Amino acid sequence: MKKEIYISDYNCVTPLGFDVDSNWKALLEGKSGVALHDIIENQEAVYASMIDSEKLDEEFNRFFNYAQNDIHNFTRLEKMLLLSIKPLAEKYTLSKDTAFILSTTKGNISLLKNQSQLPEGVYLSSLAQKIADFFGFKTKPIVVSNACVSGVMAIAVAKNMIQAGKYKDAFVIAGDEISEFVVSGFNSFQAIGAEPCKPYDKNRNGINIGEAAAAIYITSQHSEEERISQNENLRFKILGDSAINDANHISGPSRTGDGLYASIKNAMTEARISAEQIDFISAHGTATVYNDEMEAIAFNRMELQNVPLNSMKGYYGHCLGASGLLESIISMESASHSTLIPSKNFEEIGVSQPLNIIRENQPATVQYILKTASGFGGCNAAIVLEKC
Repeated sequence: MKKEIYISDYNCVTPLGFDVDSNWKALLEGKSGVALHDIIENQEAVYASMIDSEKLDEEFNRFFNYAQNDIHNFTRLEKMLLLSIKPLAEKYTLSKDTAFILSTTKGNISLLKNQSQLPEGVYLSSLAQKIADFFGFKTKPIVVSNACVSGVMAIAVAKNMIQAGKYKDAFVIAGDEISEFVVSGFNSFQAIGAEPCKPYDKNRNGINIGEAAAAIYITSQHSEEERISQNENLRFKILGDSAINDANHISGPSRTGDGLYASIKNAMTEARISAEQIDFISAHGTATVYNDEMEAIAFNRMELQNVPLNSMKGYYGHCLGASGLLESIISMESASHSTLIPSKNFEEIGVSQPLNIIRENQPATVQYILKTASGFGGCNAAIVLEKC
């Protein structure tokens, strides 16, 4: 019999706040981090969800008490990651059996600007090691970098490694920042929206890039004595996971949703959960024409079209490697507060298959959550969570 795996705690750093409580309050009030920002010199401003750098430095100094000169030893992304994991790393014991997993797509890519050679910090392994060393992790860091499914896959990697006996617990952190490189890349696909994004809406026209950092603590079920000593609160159980690549296109998803459909099916099969039992879907919902259509097809193939669903991209933008972890955290907050958050900016259905898009804050009893993600290269991932 497989070990039961739990999410005990989590935290996040976003344009809406530097902890979970402030983010949840902002979401209840319908606030969004998406606004016009000048990202690339001599180019038009784009809609994006960006953390205020001055506030980030203030928060970093408040928690870590660094002198002004020393603060420059850390990049913006490193500050975001350190702030997200600090409350968890200080709360739970780090042992030789504790895994450290970093989810990111681009890492410190901003360090490449105006450089003639690769700085050491630009390597994802170096970034992971720097964060791990800061808090004294004793195991070699694991990096999950698989486009936009990275955050969801990192949760699955932690679950499966603990079940396999490789580790007893794990800290999973995720982060990406907005950079000229990322914006230029999505512009080359003509995927950047000309207005705040509208997932699943008839008038959607592209994504908004976002940035965030998030962290969760995952553990197997301990004895009552261990739980008390660790101050553990087993909040959600990870019931099932799956990741399938549909190998369709370098950037476009399968038009029939094959990879996402298979990921959902496998995750729900492992979880032993039927479509009727899923209470809420935290979807990927990028607001691009093909992604949203593909998701609608996959959800309908799984007979999930009547399950309340939202995308968080209208609040946070697309946070790349952080999106899956951040959105999982918000979905768990929804379950904890028995409140579903609307899919911001949605007005009129714009996909060929029916979906139950959440339009306003609504009370709901949420026991089972389906979280999905899809990304470049045809990758898809899904996890099923159960509220304890």
